[in-house]
Amino acid sequence: MAHVQLADGVLHYQLDGPAAAPVLVLSNSLGTDLHMWDAQVPEWAEHFRLLRYDTRGHGGSLVSAGPYSIEQLGGDVLALLDALDIDKAHFIGLSMGGLIGQWLGIHAGNRLLSLTLCNTAAKIGSDQVWNSRIDTVLKGGCQAMHALRDASIARWFTPAFAQAQPAAAQRICQMLAQTAPEGYAANCAAVRDADMRDQLKQIQLPTLIVAGSADAVTTPAHGRFLQAGILGAEYVEFTAAHLSNVEVGAPFSRRVLDFLRSR
Repeated sequence: MAHVQLADGVLHYQLDGPAAAPVLVLSNSLGTDLHMWDAQVPEWAEHFRLLRYDTRGHGGSLVSAGPYSIEQLGGDVLALLDALDIDKAHFIGLSMGGLIGQWLGIHAGNRLLSLTLCNTAAKIGSDQVWNSRIDTVLKGGCQAMHALRDASIARWFTPAFAQAQPAAAQRICQMLAQTAPEGYAANCAAVRDADMRDQLKQIQLPTLIVAGSADAVTTPAHGRFLQAGILGAEYVEFTAAHLSNVEVGAPFSRRVLDFLRSR
C-alpha cells in the first residue's frame, strides 16, 4: 500500500497508467474507498496517470478526530499532489468527492486542468438529516454501519441494477460497512457544513457535470444548478441512481473520457 505522510497521519493512494501521462485524480464518495473507481481504471489508464486515494476517514487512510471540513479534505488533496510533485491534474469527484472538487475549483483552481463533478450538489442534504445520521453512527458503531450498508443499496442503485447485478451492488455497499464509524461521522459533518451555492461562479475551469435521472440524493436539478453556476459547464445525465460510474460503467467512462481528452 502506498501512503503519503500528512501532519496527523497517512493518506492511502494508488497510481495506475503511464508515468508520463497527464494526472487524473479520482475522489471517492462518502462511505466508499478508491476501489469504487475500479470499473473506470482499465480504459482511463490507457490515457492518464490515475491517482486514486482514500479520503480521510475511509479505507487505508487516517481516521483522525472529527468533525472534518471540506476545506480540510481539499487540503489533503493538495498535500497529496505536493508530496507526489504533481503541479496540475484533472480532478473527478463523486458526491462528497464532488464537493471536494468544487472547493478545489474555487480555492485552488490553478492546480487543476479540468473538473468533473459527478452525482453531487453545491449543498447536499439538510443539517437535520446529517445530524441524525452522525448521532446514529456514533452511538451504534459498527452495527450501525452494517445497517447503513443494507439501506444504501436502494439509495445508490436503481432496483433494476441491484436485481440484475447484486454482486456488484453488494461489493460497493460492503465498503460502507467496512468504514470506521468515527471517520464516517466526521465526513458526514464535512458534507453537512459544505455550501458552495454562492461561490460556484469562482470556478473558471473546463467542467463536466454528471447526474443520474434516478438519483434521489443529488438530483438532476442539483446538477443543472451546478451547470448554471459554472460558466461553460457541460452537463450529461444517465439513467442511474447515485453511483452512476458503477451503474452505467461503460457509457459513463466513455463520456467522461471524451470530455477529458478534449481539454
